[in-house]
Amino acid sequence: MQEIIRNIEAAQLKAEVPQFHVGDTVRVYGKIKEGNRERIQVFEGTVLKKQGGSSRETFTVRKNSNGVGVEKTWPLHSPNVEKVEVVRRGKVRRAKLNYLRNRSGKSAKVKELVK
Repeated sequence: MQEIIRNIEAAQLKAEVPQFHVGDTVRVYGKIKEGNRERIQVFEGTVLKKQGGSSRETFTVRKNSNGVGVEKTWPLHSPNVEKVEVVRRGKVRRAKLNYLRNRSGKSAKVKELVK
C-alpha cells in the first residue's frame, strides 16, 4: 500500500525545485484564478519556515503590507506556484523564525549572508 502512495506522490513532484532556505527573502510567483482568467501575483517576503517532505513540503513567507504582517503558506510542488526567486540570502541560526512575528522595525530584519 505504501509503495502505491509513494509512486503517486513521486509523479506529482516538480522536476526543478528552487533552492532557498529559512531566512531568505524570496519572491513567489503565484497563479490566481479570477473567473475564467488566470494571472500571476508576486508575493515578496522572508521565509519563516519550511516543513514536511516529499510532495507535502510547504513553506511560509511573511511580509509587512501597510504596517500589517501578512503570511502565506504555499505547497512547494503546487502547480499554482509558478516560480520562487531568491532576492537575498539570510543568515539565521534557527530552523523556524516564529519570533519575527512579535517584532517590528529594525529588529524584524534578518542579517544578509555574505559569501
